[in-house]
Amino acid sequence: MGALDGRVAIITGAGRGIGREHALLFASEGAKVVVNDLGGAVDGSGDDRSPAQQVVEEIAAFGGQAIANDDNVADWAGGERLINAAVEAFGDLHVLVNNAGILRDRVIINMTEDEWDSVIHVHLKGHFVPTRHAATYWREQTKAGKEVKASIINTSSTSGLLGNAGQANYGAAKAGIGALTVIAAQELVRYGVRVNAIAPAARTRMTESTPGLSDIVKVPGDAAAFDVWNPANISPLVAYLATEGCTATGRVFFVQGGTIRNFQNWTMTDTISRDDRWTVAELETAMEKLVGS
Repeated sequence: MGALDGRVAIITGAGRGIGREHALLFASEGAKVVVNDLGGAVDGSGDDRSPAQQVVEEIAAFGGQAIANDDNVADWAGGERLINAAVEAFGDLHVLVNNAGILRDRVIINMTEDEWDSVIHVHLKGHFVPTRHAATYWREQTKAGKEVKASIINTSSTSGLLGNAGQANYGAAKAGIGALTVIAAQELVRYGVRVNAIAPAARTRMTESTPGLSDIVKVPGDAAAFDVWNPANISPLVAYLATEGCTATGRVFFVQGGTIRNFQNWTMTDTISRDDRWTVAELETAMEKLVGS
């Protein structure tokens, strides 16, 4: 018996990297998997549908069940087709893992409009569209009297939650995904849907192409050493969040190697207050408490 027996899962961006590891683990735990991937390069260019099919073949080789899907998750009709593909192939949908993304790093002063728009489009809209169509499916099931125990797992990043110079587009999208996660959890609980997010740290095409990270994330020279950057380390948490018995919702988790940590939402801390409107002159002194002298 696997932890995901009987669960039907869609995993976007599952042709390579972390998404591929998710798909392989989900299938090994008994889930029926829709492996979604356009097969593009890190920057979103190109169109190679073979990686998704290769993952499906890997899953079939060990007796798992999966189908490949090449719909664009940021396209409205494509997102709807993706949800329908799972239901048509496997009869239901229980889990949506939003993982697809691209990178077009640039400091703000040099960033083009297209570099901004394309990254926001793929990450943020690419999370919203499948979520919207999956939520509609689960709402209809609830209205028909079926008990739904569904799970959405989104993919955020420390680049958005903590900040990283040179990734304003990517970080803004990933911060937005964190907010989307919290809000979706509040809205979809009535339909039996839990929504969580992860902020993973692992070796992927993206991290290997990020300046300063390529040497850090490389495979350890000692074959016996634990590879904390192995993308397979991320997937057990995602699989746990996808299980029927998991109760967590509205949470964001950092995960790297064998470490999992809670992220805390934006929190108000030090305060200055008075029972009247401040003047600028008064704030010149009072604000030292909040920003330092």
